[in-house]
Amino acid sequence: MKILFVTSNQNKINEAKILFNELDYSVEGLKINGKLPNFIEPQSNNLEVVAVSKLKQAVSLLKNNNLEEYAILVEDSGLFIDKFSDFPGVFSSFVYDSIGLTGILNLLANSINRSAEYRAVTILQWKNKIWKSSGVCKGTISNKELGEGGFGYDPIFIPLEGDGSTFSQMSNIEKSLISHRSNSLRGLLDSLKHPSK
Repeated sequence: MKILFVTSNQNKINEAKILFNELDYSVEGLKINGKLPNFIEPQSNNLEVVAVSKLKQAVSLLKNNNLEEYAILVEDSGLFIDKFSDFPGVFSSFVYDSIGLTGILNLLANSINRSAEYRAVTILQWKNKIWKSSGVCKGTISNKELGEGGFGYDPIFIPLEGDGSTFSQMSNIEKSLISHRSNSLRGLLDSLKHPSK
């Protein structure tokens, strides 16, 4: 199976490639005529609503470009900080671009409660069949940026399952063992391996 992943983030594509390689499925980013398509995101604070909207738009693009034989993968994820009632959540990319990591650290400067979690929803559609999965990675927000790897909020997110390092301080393999996205993708893989579940 060839999977077209609706994302411009090569890090996400690489993570999916590693996992789906288990089933000998190939993964690449969705491009139409060599270009990344633009999607309209619904005004919703629900990750699944956003992911379903992206899926519908992507499926329409596949039909219009004779790519229906390929599977389509969509994912939506975000960082949810307890103190701010799940902010930035589905708006994580916008908030990151607007105030960056420094802005988040400043908002939490005097806070004792630094609990947060990454959440991801992934949906795979192939030949009118749909698989859905979700994943969570609980953790805390660090007091400063730590590490050079990863992307997004990784330099300030310390997963509870780790050794006290931020995602940015971990190798890709270490991160993929516990990340929200990997947890969600593994749920999809399990469904594909055991379709009767």
